[in-house]
Amino acid sequence: MANVGYTDTPFLPNSPYRVHDAARPQPRIITPGGVPGAACFLPAPSDGIALFDGTDLSGWVGKDGGPAPWKVENGYMEVAPRTGDIRTKVEFGNCQLHLEWATPSEVVGDSQGRGNSGVFLLGLYEIQVLDCFNNPTYADGTAGAIYGQVPPLVNPSRGPGEWQSYDIIWEGPEFNGDQLVQPAKVTVLFNGVVVQHGAHPIGITGHRNVGEYRPHPPVGPLRLQDHGNPMRFRNIWYRPLTG
Repeated sequence: MANVGYTDTPFLPNSPYRVHDAARPQPRIITPGGVPGAACFLPAPSDGIALFDGTDLSGWVGKDGGPAPWKVENGYMEVAPRTGDIRTKVEFGNCQLHLEWATPSEVVGDSQGRGNSGVFLLGLYEIQVLDCFNNPTYADGTAGAIYGQVPPLVNPSRGPGEWQSYDIIWEGPEFNGDQLVQPAKVTVLFNGVVVQHGAHPIGITGHRNVGEYRPHPPVGPLRLQDHGNPMRFRNIWYRPLTG
């Protein structure tokens, strides 16, 4: 099956590939270790700060700043399609972030239309969430990608409806006034497998465009995306990267 993607987007800096390039090689598929579902649940350490503990969304707001409209039941939150993204009230910067997610058990659509969401650090930089189990798409839009920029090293996706995990080490960019001094850096473990290793986003996430850095504060909310699919999230916590 031919790769899904674009042939008319701009080229990425210092790369032979375009943004969402249809010809970019697909990440190699591997099988993650552990027991699907149960193995993903990782309790927070003693200094972990809960962002979602499975009971309510009191720590989150919707796109208009009002109460987050997504559903909560059975220890998880579920996207209410077409109600918009939600974000945390608390803002934080450099961190270790853990969250668990599941795509719908019923497979609907393909490529980017199947089990799509996103995890936005500082509300700006997206780690892609997508059902990538037997679902080809453009490489930089695969689950675990820095969306539109850096594909994951491998594809360790579990099947539809199974719980999966992200463990993200995030270091934000540094600015001196309007000047970028140091780009962001991110490491991502997907189902316990390293898929981004000290990777540098090339800028704020966009679609069909080359990301650029714009000065912003060192802290921001965690934002979860409503892409029209009833995705589920649970057990979300972070640890500030401090001594």
